[in-house]
Amino acid sequence: MNTTSLKVPQEGYYGEFGGAYIPEMLYPNTRELQERYLTIIENAGFRKELSSLLKDYAGRPTPLYHAARLSEYYNTNIYLKREDLTHTGAHKINNALGQILLARKLGKKRIIAETGAGQHGVATATVCARMGMQCTVYMGTLDVVRQRPNVERMKLLGAEVVPVEQGNNTLKDAVNEALRDWISHPGETYYLIGSVVGPHPYPDLVTRLQSVISEELMWQMKEKTGREEPDTIIACVGGGSNAAGIFYHYLDKPAVRLIAVEAGGKGVDTGETAATIALGLTGILHGSKTYVIQDEDGQITEPYSVSAGLDYPGIGPLLSHLYREQRVEFYAVNDDEALRAARFLARFEGIIPALESAHALALLEKVSFPPNQHVVINLSGRGDKDLETILNRNNE
Repeated sequence: MNTTSLKVPQEGYYGEFGGAYIPEMLYPNTRELQERYLTIIENAGFRKELSSLLKDYAGRPTPLYHAARLSEYYNTNIYLKREDLTHTGAHKINNALGQILLARKLGKKRIIAETGAGQHGVATATVCARMGMQCTVYMGTLDVVRQRPNVERMKLLGAEVVPVEQGNNTLKDAVNEALRDWISHPGETYYLIGSVVGPHPYPDLVTRLQSVISEELMWQMKEKTGREEPDTIIACVGGGSNAAGIFYHYLDKPAVRLIAVEAGGKGVDTGETAATIALGLTGILHGSKTYVIQDEDGQITEPYSVSAGLDYPGIGPLLSHLYREQRVEFYAVNDDEALRAARFLARFEGIIPALESAHALALLEKVSFPPNQHVVINLSGRGDKDLETILNRNNE
């Protein structure tokens, strides 16, 4: 299957992964989305409005920065795609703007969302404030504590932040609670999902909205190097929206090596990890068939990561398919490696990355690249929200 084709995968499947495994009460909502989302987002008026907002409100295009000191240290050419410089400080705003416009076209008045690191919650609260729409964000109680600055930002923007006390009180549990809300309010509510997960059409919808990252990267690479294709692209993966976005326009270009980096937590073999590909099996999670970390009885295993945005026990179905097809390589990076990478970038380039992005950066210590290569790392978010963790965890 040509995954970069504009034709939606049949029934929302990428190979064997995807679909819509949902309660009967949600069928009307998902069917409405399935039948209308492509017509709406491909409409010339919609595209013009979204393009204007991305440019004048979100601050796109984001720079492609040649990290000179980092390049010298690792003896290769390293570029950072600066999604951390968008309004709200992460790639999440790309998707949030697109979906809020879609929700408005569908006549919805109330928006719900889930968040882990808080970046998607902030982006959703931001676009709801911009459009004058009611916003409720579900967030695990553990994440509420460790991402307090983002909680306060959401509240300042007018969102109701609902702490979720179940499971391990993190992202997975926030998604569960948001889905329960949607079931209880199927008519007036739009669920603005933050990653390439969930029932069809969300994985495809979010991928398309995040593909602006790779669309920009192609002309930026041409501008800086004389060619559109880097040798390697590296991105962190929780659910996988920033990875899907920066990979998208290169999926059918086999010369470009694509690498996804998951959260190894305290170690893949410790039981405290979020490395789905290393440990996962095919299963159903939040409405789609994908790789899931689960026990021998099929029960979902609680994930762990120092990064609140990566502790998810699955990945999006597109990424599962790309792994199965051997198009994307997967690595796991542990907490201490990510923390070192965050400090290293701060001191070498004057950029403080989000801990999610630091997992991608940490791969430079695990994988060597030839001196003449062009390596792009997606810096998916800024590290303001993680400062306390980065400063307090002594792993040097």
